[in-house]
Amino acid sequence: MSEQRVSRVLREAGAETWAAAIAHPMVREIAAGTLPHETFRGYFRQNVLYLEAYSRAIGSLLAGAPDRAALDVLTRFAVRIVEDEIPANLAFLEKLGGDEDVVAGRGRMLPTTDAYTRHLLEVCATQDCAAGLAAVLPCQWSYGELARPLMASRPADPIYADWIALFGDDDYDALVDETTALLDRLADPDDATRVAALTDIFERSIAYERAFWDMAYGSGGAGSPDERGGHP
Repeated sequence: MSEQRVSRVLREAGAETWAAAIAHPMVREIAAGTLPHETFRGYFRQNVLYLEAYSRAIGSLLAGAPDRAALDVLTRFAVRIVEDEIPANLAFLEKLGGDEDVVAGRGRMLPTTDAYTRHLLEVCATQDCAAGLAAVLPCQWSYGELARPLMASRPADPIYADWIALFGDDDYDALVDETTALLDRLADPDDATRVAALTDIFERSIAYERAFWDMAYGSGGAGSPDERGGHP
């Protein structure tokens, strides 16, 4: 058995798109505290809808969890989204001016949000746990990676400082370590066919992560990564 871990193989294969996502101009403006509040409000209007679908995708993984240890990790992953991140996103949205439709569950996804969540839900509902993890990990993992370096010098604006803190602590990193370790346990890095299939899923999710930032930053949300030329 190779000492290489599948999660690292996938991460390295999508390195260029990954770097573009975590160093996106919108992320840099959040770090500097210079992003217009209305732009961040637009991000939360879509991200609440995204997270609701994301939690359902993780729920599908729970249904196909291969053992008790996987059930434990995936349950805590789902709880993190449902009990922490969705309420936090709704609170940020309210501070930035709110959105009655989103709060009431009537919000409408823009095309990028819709395409990304359809990808997650389809993979998690129709494929096995390793494939589902390859789909959902880029979101969880990239947010921890972008937030952690920003913790040492958070902006004065409390909205941006608190958002960074949501993903920049040891508990968040520990959960990411557990979910990536679960993928590593379920997939053999020496199975080239399997790794190629997982890489395609993972890279597609990374491309959607970048497209989501583009949408929130002002692209209008038009198109999926394939349509926009962003798919690896």
